[in-house]
Amino acid sequence: MYIYIERDRIEVSWQLSRPQPKARSCCRFLSVQNMVLFPLCKLLSGSVRVTKKQLVLYCLLLSLLVYFLRWRRAVLKVDTHPLPLSLEAESGSVVRDIVVGSVEEQQQRLPLETSWGAPLVWGDSDSSAWRRAEFAHRSVRTGLLTLAVGPYAHFLRRFLSSAELYFLPGNTVVYYVLTDSPRALDPPTPLGPGRELRVVPVAEMPGWERLAQGRMALLAAAIKEPVRHEVEYVFCMDVDQELVAPVGTEILGELVAALHPELYGMPRHNFPYEHEPDSLAHVEEDEGDYYYTSELYGGLCADVYAMAQACSQLILQDQEKGLRARGLEESYLNRYLINRRPTCVLSPEYSWWDSALAADVPTRRVVSLGRQCDSLEPQKRREQDC
Repeated sequence: MYIYIERDRIEVSWQLSRPQPKARSCCRFLSVQNMVLFPLCKLLSGSVRVTKKQLVLYCLLLSLLVYFLRWRRAVLKVDTHPLPLSLEAESGSVVRDIVVGSVEEQQQRLPLETSWGAPLVWGDSDSSAWRRAEFAHRSVRTGLLTLAVGPYAHFLRRFLSSAELYFLPGNTVVYYVLTDSPRALDPPTPLGPGRELRVVPVAEMPGWERLAQGRMALLAAAIKEPVRHEVEYVFCMDVDQELVAPVGTEILGELVAALHPELYGMPRHNFPYEHEPDSLAHVEEDEGDYYYTSELYGGLCADVYAMAQACSQLILQDQEKGLRARGLEESYLNRYLINRRPTCVLSPEYSWWDSALAADVPTRRVVSLGRQCDSLEPQKRREQDC
């Protein structure tokens, strides 16, 4: 190729190699595909006369084409789930992808609604701010119900102190503590304005399995009398949890459930639903949307009572048949929430613990100390006051 530059024009010459038929077809292809940019390429050999104005125009068109292709490439990128996770069930190895981008970009990618139209709550989202604004001028009484029996009683003070700081700040809250150790509250935890404490004595329930099997019945009995006569909403939380960031009125709804942090983002076939066909907690292969934790759930008193009562009856019927669900009460909770989907779903921000499998969340609001302690060595457990 030879280029000759004069004052008012640029002359470009090609010396085509043989065999010419092959070169001829190649140039014909170029002229057809690129006629917009190089309409003079139809000449097979010799000179192509291009003025400076034409050259500038061609360069401009080429730049626009490159810009367009880059823009198309950016648009066509697949936007991944904010918390993607893949599981190799047989090997037990789990890999979570790290979300890249600014905090604002990550929050924009967070799912804000379930497939059935219920809000999926992230505390710092705009939708949560709107939900809080809805309750800003309402006087709402909410109960926080927890069971502190046996060795779990030593978590009670930490639980209440953190709830005073972060649970529905500025709202009226009544704490209902079901315990076999009322002395665990001596001296009483200081409470702020609009906060009350009710102690509901219960019989000692030794053993975690017995406690888990009987907790739903205890919660149902407490909600029936006295909770539903004193508050509008009630939330049930494990006592071995600690609130570490604000949990506001964005959580209020008719029936509220929290997503399990280690199972959020996993394929549905990895959810530990009950597989025993004879169990009343059994879940079919084509059922279920999420896997919910039993660490936190709530809603209107009537709805929570109906759920706790139904689960306790299912547990009792399975016990009579000598059956025990793999997830204990959590299995029955998930069975119930498949039949009656929650009207408000809390993200893993509201039930989280330090685990290699736990979902990465923008803000950790409620942390399960008990779940974290289970994975620690004895020395670490003592250091963490487990």
